[in-house]
Amino acid sequence: MFTTYSEALDWIHARLRLGIKPGLARMEWMMERLGSPELKMKTVHIGGTNGKGSTVTFLRSILEAEGYSVGTFTSPYIEQFNERISVNGKPISDEEILHLTNIIVPLADELEATELGGPTEFEVITAMSFYYFANVNQVDIVLYEVGLGGRFDSTNIIQPIASIITNIGLDHTSILGHTYEEIAFEKAGIIKEGVPTFTAVKNANAINVIKEQAKKMHAPLYLLNQEFSISNHRPTSAGEEFTLESANQHYTRLEINMIGQHQTENAALAVMAAHSINQDESFSITENAIRTGLKKAYWPGRFEIISNNPLIIIDGAHNDEGISALVHELSNRYSNRSIHIVFAALKDKKLDKMIAQLDQIADEISFVSFDFPRAADAVDLYAISHSDNKKFGERWDAHLANCIQNLQPNSVLVVTGSLYFISEAKPYLCEFLKNNTISL
Repeated sequence: MFTTYSEALDWIHARLRLGIKPGLARMEWMMERLGSPELKMKTVHIGGTNGKGSTVTFLRSILEAEGYSVGTFTSPYIEQFNERISVNGKPISDEEILHLTNIIVPLADELEATELGGPTEFEVITAMSFYYFANVNQVDIVLYEVGLGGRFDSTNIIQPIASIITNIGLDHTSILGHTYEEIAFEKAGIIKEGVPTFTAVKNANAINVIKEQAKKMHAPLYLLNQEFSISNHRPTSAGEEFTLESANQHYTRLEINMIGQHQTENAALAVMAAHSINQDESFSITENAIRTGLKKAYWPGRFEIISNNPLIIIDGAHNDEGISALVHELSNRYSNRSIHIVFAALKDKKLDKMIAQLDQIADEISFVSFDFPRAADAVDLYAISHSDNKKFGERWDAHLANCIQNLQPNSVLVVTGSLYFISEAKPYLCEFLKNNTISL
C-alpha cells in the first residue's frame, strides 16, 4: 500500500511500460471485483478524433449552469494529472488519488498473474474513475471521454444515456486503421442499443459506417448538417457566435468563448446532447442554462491566448485535422501579423502533412522535443520542414524563452503540437511571463 501521492503517481505512470492494449476483458474483470460501479451512474460517452475535450467542457458547463453536479473523465491533462478525474471542473485531491490507487493496486497485482495480463495506465485510471463516481463522490451525471478509438476503449463498458462522436480524422492509424471507414467503425463502437447518438462527422464514407452501426443498434442518430445545423456564424473578439437549428430547437446568437469555427460544432453537439438528457426524468435543462453554460465554458490548451502583449497562443493541434483548424484560425485572425510557430510532436504521428501546413502559414517555424517516450526529435522534425525560415532548439524551455524575448511588436508566437507537450509548456510559459515583464 502506498502512503504518499507521489508514490501512487509513480506507480500509475509506471504502467505506461505496458503500452496500449485494446480490449475490454481486463476492465470487465476489475469491474466485477469492484461490484460493477460503471453501471451505478448516469453517463454520457464522448468519442471522436478532435474536439472531445471541448465538447465535454461545453456539456459540463451547460449542466453546471442548471445546478447539477457533473463528473468528468478526460485525457490527457494540461496542468496537473488530477484533472483527468474532476467534479464541476475541479480536479480530485491528491488524497483521493492515493485512496483510489490503493484500491486498484491489489486488483492490478492479481490481474497481472492471469492470462489477461496487468492493466495499462489508462485502464487503471479509468477503473479509479468508475469507483470514485460510484462510491466516493456520487454526482448527478458523469461525462466520459474516450481515450483511443471507442470499440475496445476501456471506457466502453458504460451504459450511457447519450453518445457523442465528434469529427473523425486519420489519427492513430497504426491501431485504428488507415481509412476513414476503418476509423469510423472503431469510433462507432460506442453506440449502444437504443441510445441517442449525436455526431459532427463530415467524411461521407465515415458517416455511412456510423449510420450502419446506429441502425444495427436501433439508436436514434442526429447528424450535423442533417438533423441539426449551424448558421449565421461570425468570429467575435473572444470567441464565436452562431445560430443552431434542429426540428425542435432554434437558438439565435449563441456565444462561446473558445476560438475557432470548429468549436461551434462541438458546442452544437453539446446542446443537442443536453436536449437528449432532458428526456431523462432526472434532468431539466433550460435555454438560459444552455446560453450561460456555453458562454462560460473554458478548456485549456485549445487556441488559448495566454498573453496579449506579447501575443502568445497555445494550441494542442496534434493531428492533420487539428492543424488544419489552427491554420484556418491563424489566417483568419492574424493575417496582418508575423507568425512564429514552435512545434513539438509524437514520432508515431503522420508528421509530413502537419508540418507542410504549418510551413505555409508560418513566417518563422522552429521545432523542439520534450521529455516523453514517444516524442519526436527536434532534428527529425526540422528535416521534414521545407520552410525557408526554420530552426530547432535543443531545450524546449530555453528556446521558448528566447522566442518570447526576441518577439517583434507585430508578431504572434504560436506554441502547438502534442497535448503532452502543451501540458509541460503551458505552466512554464505562464511562470516565465509572470517573472519577466515583457511589453511589445
